[in-house]
Amino acid sequence: MEAGKDVYVEKPLSHSQWEGRQTVAAARKYDRICQLGTQQRSDPMQAEIKKFLHEEKALGEITSARVNRYGIRGSIGKRDTPLEIDKNVAYDLWLGPAQDEPIYRKALHYDWHWVWNTGSGEMGNWGVHVLDDCRNNVFQDSVALPQRIFGGGGRVALNDAGETPNVHFAYFDTGSIPVVIGLSNLPSAPGAKSSPKHPGPSSGYIAYCEGGRYEGQRGGGTAYDENGKVIKKFKAKSGDVRHQTNFIDAVRSRDRASLNAEIELGNDSTGWCNLANIAFRSGENFTKSAASQLDSPIWNSLLEEMDSHLSAHGIAMESDEIKLSPMLELNPKTEQFVGEHADAGNALLKRQYRAGYEVPELA
Repeated sequence: MEAGKDVYVEKPLSHSQWEGRQTVAAARKYDRICQLGTQQRSDPMQAEIKKFLHEEKALGEITSARVNRYGIRGSIGKRDTPLEIDKNVAYDLWLGPAQDEPIYRKALHYDWHWVWNTGSGEMGNWGVHVLDDCRNNVFQDSVALPQRIFGGGGRVALNDAGETPNVHFAYFDTGSIPVVIGLSNLPSAPGAKSSPKHPGPSSGYIAYCEGGRYEGQRGGGTAYDENGKVIKKFKAKSGDVRHQTNFIDAVRSRDRASLNAEIELGNDSTGWCNLANIAFRSGENFTKSAASQLDSPIWNSLLEEMDSHLSAHGIAMESDEIKLSPMLELNPKTEQFVGEHADAGNALLKRQYRAGYEVPELA
């Protein structure tokens, strides 16, 4: 953007919330068109869902929301000696702002997601899509960031070179509708080919309402009444090409307000993921007494599911393999943590940049 380019940036937008904020500031300073690749935003189905939930209030008021990402991923392996980088890879550029550290996994590409130096785990990978869908359709983007975050998880069962959690759970206090997210890359049990049981779609969300629930995902959605009877179905209309077209149209018109996923919206959705990762990384050993400080039905239900899921793999929730954060309080306007545990959270809001790849501070 500093070089005068308009940018379509794939998710996740950022490695940290501070970094994402600088991207928004750059779009404003250089007057650039910048869109995040959350392509579901350009599916006309989204407008139909919001009309159904918020204008028609067909299910009554939304009382809580559940977000899911359940998809099996195998081990990335573990090497005794550092991975030799292929001579055809421009490795300095490949690393960018990440530190030049030895790599002990089997593959250079893609599996960078599961190491903190280069990635932000499944939460920053698929989590952006599903949390963005929730922000869009449950809150209509009225909540930029949550005001409290509580969560944990672990990287378990694989004994590989990965660092990011493959079991992750978090609670977001929005000041209105409470939200939880459940995430697992493990099968239901060792050797199984299916993900663990959970309510709703494997990659999507549930809006629990006074008169029923709505279950949504990229391919479509279904509304149920309070007795579980289907009352309406929604079908996706292919958002990918529309999203790209939306970006090109905005480049031509110079109207950033016409973007369906303008970078500030994208930064907010990515922010929920960054905050969930901070909760995990600031955590200590999980205890039921610490988890019980939050008395919320959807939180308690999620923890029960996770306990059962981990037990199937021979892992106890109350062990040194599973972390739980303190209750982290955020000032959504300053994007800084405040209160008793502020130092633990704020220490993870920004990374150390490698020389030559520093992100300039614009905001």
